[in-house]
Amino acid sequence: MVGITRDVTAYLNEKDAIIHAGQRYRSIVEHNIDAIFSINLEGMILEANPAAAGLSGYAEYMLKGMSIYDLVYDQDLESFQNLVEHTGNGKALESLDCSFIGQEGHLLSLHIRTVPIIVYGDVLGIYVIIRDISEQSKNVEMIRYMAFHDQLTGLLNRRALLDKLNEELYSPSKHRKEFALISIDLDRFKNLNDSLGHLVGDEFLKKVSVRLSECSNEKCLVYRQGGDEFNILLLGTNRKAAIFFAQRILSLFKRSFYFNSQEYYISPSIGISMYPNDGKDAETLLKNADEALFRVKDRGRAHFQFYRSDMNTSISNILTLETQLRKAIDKKELSISYQPQVDLSTGEVKSFEALLRWNSEEIGPISPGTFIPLAEDTGMIVPIGNWVIEHACRQIKTWIGKGYYDFRVAVNISPKQLQQPGFSIYLKAMVDKYLISPSFLEIEITESTMQNKEEAIPALKAVKEMGITIAVDDFGTGYSSLSYLKEFPIDVLKIDKSFIKDIAENPKDAAIASAIIHLGKSLGVEVIAEGVETEEQADWLCDEGCHKAQGFYFSVPLKAIEIEKRYLKTRVGILEGYSS
Repeated sequence: MVGITRDVTAYLNEKDAIIHAGQRYRSIVEHNIDAIFSINLEGMILEANPAAAGLSGYAEYMLKGMSIYDLVYDQDLESFQNLVEHTGNGKALESLDCSFIGQEGHLLSLHIRTVPIIVYGDVLGIYVIIRDISEQSKNVEMIRYMAFHDQLTGLLNRRALLDKLNEELYSPSKHRKEFALISIDLDRFKNLNDSLGHLVGDEFLKKVSVRLSECSNEKCLVYRQGGDEFNILLLGTNRKAAIFFAQRILSLFKRSFYFNSQEYYISPSIGISMYPNDGKDAETLLKNADEALFRVKDRGRAHFQFYRSDMNTSISNILTLETQLRKAIDKKELSISYQPQVDLSTGEVKSFEALLRWNSEEIGPISPGTFIPLAEDTGMIVPIGNWVIEHACRQIKTWIGKGYYDFRVAVNISPKQLQQPGFSIYLKAMVDKYLISPSFLEIEITESTMQNKEEAIPALKAVKEMGITIAVDDFGTGYSSLSYLKEFPIDVLKIDKSFIKDIAENPKDAAIASAIIHLGKSLGVEVIAEGVETEEQADWLCDEGCHKAQGFYFSVPLKAIEIEKRYLKTRVGILEGYSS
């Protein structure tokens, strides 16, 4: 009799480990807050966790055997199918933002990740991991709507007009067509506003908006600039059709307006510029339409006028300004002032925005709103921007040398400057030249920069890897989708001053600001409000949990020496404080 014995301890231990691992996996899936579907390569749902049932509205047993494609919103179906196909080909991790339709028919905004189920080298199925981002999407959509619409009338605003103009201007040349840009101003509206009051004036503007919207269609878009100024964009329109349309607008205002049983009449003045004859960029077309409008107002009102090139009385002034700006750096006419950013919870000031100033020897002080767009148009913004970076780094070194510490200086970066191939290299060169830590420096970009992801993301990641803080300036006035905010290495969101101005009186401004603050918190970034001018605004922002604020309520922009006196702290001073 022969007996064979074998030690199966290792086998039993391995089997036990596999069972325990499976139980742990099952527990993780079942208790995960994210919805998790297990599907085969054809999209059939094999398993779904409780979160998936809760999200979709279907019971777990109902989900098994369903096609996951039946849950996908029609407009997103192709993208989702491509995602599943890529994952089925063995891609390690794929993701997508799309919408599902729940059992009750409601639309769900979701962020979806897919992971292949690989056994012995073969893809046997796919895990679909889903997170509900509906609330975040609503916040972003609300911000976007309010940023692109006039709050009083609901019409599209100037930002929307500029975007549409640029869309038309920079579309492929074969699709570009002639169009008309119309500027409208209400004659003697100020008299009506002053005599009847601003509330009646606002109601009047609403009625005017409704009347202008009678002309609105996909080829005729109506915008409100602000005050009593409106624009109409007529797409695919020649000069003859624009004349007919202007006459139609004049006839619309022959009908009276009624307020509190009183009858009122008001007339419009109309200026028109034509693309491409009167300009090939948005600002030129707007300027020329306004120039034509000015001539109408100057010559009796209540009619229309096309732009003519001899109307440009200010061209020589612009050329003079450009010449002087080109000499400004060499003549040492540029300087930097610093505006404090106040921590709303503690009152401390540890960060400052560097603001460029120009005091021309020949012309005098020039507003940044005048010379910065000129610098952008002429390409001078790059050398001027580099000058600002270097001087900010030099000032940081000076302050460190005096014993000051724990502060940060923010520098505004134009899209053109960021797009320069050696931008991050130049930044590093300045940091190295002045022997400062990158943590003392912050760059501010605008939302328009974020639209060119292919160039902007690598440049900003290089900046981020250096340890420099990155802020998005004027947030809410441009276009930033959730995916943009996730992809860009952003540390700070700055709420544009246009949303702060009437924050205490205007519920829509308050809603925008509140949405941005809470969006910033959910993303884990710092939120700074710009243009704070009253205690009421500051208190409201503090109550909402906004981190910092800047504006004339706290301080005007100051010279470096004043910043030292008022805000900066030395290590010596701190030590003396402890010893006392």
